[in-house]
Amino acid sequence: MQHDRFQMIPSTKYFSIAILCFCLQACSGNGLAPVTQRDQANESSTTSKKTNKNVKDKSVKRLKKNKSGCHVVVKGDTLYSIAWRYNYDYKKLADWNGIKSPYVIYLGDSICFKQIFKKKKEKLVKKESITKKKEINKSNIKKEGKNKDLSGKAINWFWPTKGKIVKLNSPTSKKGVDISGSPGQVIKAAARGEIVYSGSGLVGYGKLIIIKHSEKFLSAYAYNKTLLVKEGDTIKAGQKISNMGQDPAGRNILHFEIRLNGKPVNPLKYLPNQSN
Repeated sequence: MQHDRFQMIPSTKYFSIAILCFCLQACSGNGLAPVTQRDQANESSTTSKKTNKNVKDKSVKRLKKNKSGCHVVVKGDTLYSIAWRYNYDYKKLADWNGIKSPYVIYLGDSICFKQIFKKKKEKLVKKESITKKKEINKSNIKKEGKNKDLSGKAINWFWPTKGKIVKLNSPTSKKGVDISGSPGQVIKAAARGEIVYSGSGLVGYGKLIIIKHSEKFLSAYAYNKTLLVKEGDTIKAGQKISNMGQDPAGRNILHFEIRLNGKPVNPLKYLPNQSN
């Protein structure tokens, strides 16, 4: 009897161990991932978020860098409108980007505002140009103001519309003159030339027309209600080009600018003394 009792003890022990193993296996089938795996999953998710954030940050930095040095061409842009937007001479902008006359640009092009490829000869020409500019006196500036138009004739400026000059406090207004009038009032070309922009793609100008009068002179007519000319049209001085619209404040206004070599000048120095 004693021998049989001793034989049963190990069997009971093994049986208990077998039950314990079965319970553990049953518990392991509840679908819960081990803690170490969950931690690894969280770390993986965190790493993924950080990676995405870094990619996004780099993308934003590249975008800002691109904006600071170049303009990406969108629908409605012309080389003239881009030059006008950023106060550059369209000829310099074309030269810097290797664009030849008639200055055709395409959607997605990057128009950059600096000369990427410089040569020694170009540096010498630039120095000579700076020296010549220093030598220009007031009499030379007056002569430059009497520049010839695209047909070879002297530019004779006319008032684009009748009305009272008003002073408005805005960045756009400071670049030219604002003439008040009536809704739909006729707007005319201030001189003969070619329409190089007709659209509404420049922020702050509403429906805008830009006319090229010579290689140096451009004029602009902003806040139009209707545009009666299209890009490429050749127009005469005094020809009807649009109807007066409203500025962002709701005033019946024509904003008029003249630019010489890409820079705004005071239109009153070129227009006749009276608007009739």
